[in-house]
Amino acid sequence: MQINSTTFAPAKFANIGTLLNLITPLLMVGAAVIFLVMLIMGAFTYLMAGDNPENVKKAQKTLMFSVVGLVIVISAYLIMKIIGYIFKFPLIF
Repeated sequence: MQINSTTFAPAKFANIGTLLNLITPLLMVGAAVIFLVMLIMGAFTYLMAGDNPENVKKAQKTLMFSVVGLVIVISAYLIMKIIGYIFKFPLIF
């Protein structure tokens, strides 16, 4: 019996690049959804804060952390692209 991608499913992942190409878009979409939810929650908290400065600070922190999280995810993606370019190994297409 010969092992190939039709008889043995893990054989489809010949290297780490193909595995990352499968996982990375899913993670990016997940991060975008989480960013959107956190942004909406922060905006809603900010709108409902009224005159309470504690709730305003809480809303500002939520908005700030959601943006920082998105920046971290985008930076990680760009770093993976740069590493792939430097080593001439396409980690992500």
